[in-house]
Amino acid sequence: MIASVTGEVRFVGATQAVVEVSGFGIEVQASPHTLAGLRTGSTVHLHTAYIARKDEAPLLFGFAGADEKEVFTVMLGVSGVGPRTALAAVSVLGPEETRRAIATGDDKAFTAVPGIGPKSARRIVLELADKLVLPEPKESPATQPQMQVWREQVMDALRGLGWSEKDATRGIDDALETQPELADSGNVAEVLRAVLSWLGTAKGTSHARSRGRS
Repeated sequence: MIASVTGEVRFVGATQAVVEVSGFGIEVQASPHTLAGLRTGSTVHLHTAYIARKDEAPLLFGFAGADEKEVFTVMLGVSGVGPRTALAAVSVLGPEETRRAIATGDDKAFTAVPGIGPKSARRIVLELADKLVLPEPKESPATQPQMQVWREQVMDALRGLGWSEKDATRGIDDALETQPELADSGNVAEVLRAVLSWLGTAKGTSHARSRGRS
């Protein structure tokens, strides 16, 4: 099995490219997305899927990313879906949209792919429901440092206004719990207003309770 190829791009066509590897020109079928990133004379690394065909020459499909290849190969396991149709799905929807359509049961999305009708679309969604899932969202590396910066700025402002560190910390945590979107805003003034509003409400509630007990 040929899992990948690395070599010089010798030709880029509408549906395939030729990559020279150790003196051999290897024809690779590919999606428009992958082909758009190829330049004649440049060196490329493609993830590949080798497809043997009865009474016909085998085909080699190439993908710029491993995710494209995974979606392609998994779709080949669906009854009635051949390599051309699987490649068309990757080309039209892309790997992420394909996963999302399956995760949400959106079989209509697949009818936009040439060669896939309503029945085939429903079969794809049913058969791949537990095989192609959306990956867990990854937290941006910059998110945590950015959050730390504005949190410290808000803490400084609250201390300057006379709040204790304990109250300021609790105020920030509780404000974020009720308004989680503030964590992504990075707007210090907006976060500070929300925290002050929460602290003022909490203080008023505390005073009301104290009067009730007296």
